Amino acid sequence: MCTALASKPSFSTIHTAHASTPGDAPGVLRTVTERRFTAMDPPLSQQPTLLALSLLLLALYLARHALLGKRRNYPPVAGTMLHQLFNFGRLAEYQTELSQRYRTFRMLTPTCNYVYTVEPANVEYILRTNFANYGKGTMTHDVLEDLLGDGIFNVDGAMWRHQRKVASFEFSTRVLREYSSGVFRDHGRRARGHRGRRRRRRGEGGHARSVHAVDAGLDLFTIGFGVNLGGLSQSSQESAAFARAFDDANEQVLYRFFDPLWKAKRLLNVSSEAAMKRSVRTINDFVYAVIDKKVEQMGRDEHEFAKKEDILSRFLLEREKDPGCFDNKYLRDIILNFVIAGRDTSAGTLSWFLYVLCSNQRIQDKIAREVREATSGDRDVGVQELTACLTEDAISNMPYLHAALTETLRLYPAVPIDVKYCFSDDTLPDGHAVRKGDMVNYQPYPMGRMKFLWGDDAEEFRPDRWLDGDGVFVPESPYKFTAFQAGPRICLGKEFAYR
Repeated sequence: MCTALASKPSFSTIHTAHASTPGDAPGVLRTVTERRFTAMDPPLSQQPTLLALSLLLLALYLARHALLGKRRNYPPVAGTMLHQLFNFGRLAEYQTELSQRYRTFRMLTPTCNYVYTVEPANVEYILRTNFANYGKGTMTHDVLEDLLGDGIFNVDGAMWRHQRKVASFEFSTRVLREYSSGVFRDHGRRARGHRGRRRRRRGEGGHARSVHAVDAGLDLFTIGFGVNLGGLSQSSQESAAFARAFDDANEQVLYRFFDPLWKAKRLLNVSSEAAMKRSVRTINDFVYAVIDKKVEQMGRDEHEFAKKEDILSRFLLEREKDPGCFDNKYLRDIILNFVIAGRDTSAGTLSWFLYVLCSNQRIQDKIAREVREATSGDRDVGVQELTACLTEDAISNMPYLHAALTETLRLYPAVPIDVKYCFSDDTLPDGHAVRKGDMVNYQPYPMGRMKFLWGDDAEEFRPDRWLDGDGVFVPESPYKFTAFQAGPRICLGKEFAYR
């Protein structure tokens, strides 16, 4: 969910500063992604030729300096930022090709090295062993601040620890778990009904990127805010405007990572940054109105309010115990970070999941048979009865479904590449050195395609690789299967994502 930070530019790509559009994407998914990448001018075409040549010369200078400087074992240079810009439309595939050649490598930029790795030992070192040396850093925080503020995905140190502690407690409560499961079931019923109406009205089947797969992420708004955004019915203009602004801001933040002039544009309030400002204003208006409404409800009937089970209500209750704990700006950041972590990541993963099922009848039949046996037995039941049978016990008896979802995340992780800032000079377990200020990336998408990790069939969709001889699900090391990150920052919403 969180770092499960998407096949389209969303928090997944914000979280990573990269995007992926796998070459075998379903037609509709590919069309959506292409639309997003062409909605704005590519970063390279926005800059004069002189700037491109200057960057190339600077990259050559940095390469020469690296080769002739201190005799440390730095990762091999695989290219420059310009190479990534030239391959922007297929960035994940390009990074995979480089990773098959070099397990750890560098891409040069005018200001620092971007270091990429697919070595599990390096991943564990970055995410756990030397966790304190690798964080968000100032550059990532600046790029994301307008949208994510000081939320948990955009801060380090004491502020991160505080939010993590409170959020960990809330995520572990039975009340929130039961509430979220109910929300998922309710959205499933309504999505199924909506798809049926679309079929009858249009006289056609569903699309690869089905309505219920994409809009499934909207239940995160319900859990986060206690507000149904009406994504399936478009019943609320304010909610629809918020959702559009949310998507647009996600997209613009991605481009900031590749646009060296974005701060100047923001200062002058021109071009893409003017649009970003409008999107953020819409987001803030909506979120603060929801917070104010919740506070008003709490003032009228504190006893009734205490029964509320959404995340926002529970944080407000926490603030009642300690008034200095959160102001409204901090609440806004916390809730938006939660929503951005789970909305497009869940919808994107479900879209890929349905795509691979449509591509493999045997796997589809096997999952359908398992779900039927775990819920209704051999009886034919309607949607209402089926969703009512989706209890925690029933879900726990679906190991093959669990394996198929995990295999989807292995090949199509919602966060294709994740970046960390190096706070001080260091040496990775594979012997390669990194400098203070380097941006160190581990790569879930390329890692899922590495034969040295998964065998010769690494690029094959095979859920059985996750099951033992008795059909029991067997997890892999989170430093090998990195879809949910690992270490102290491991995704709090992992179990929610599977539900």
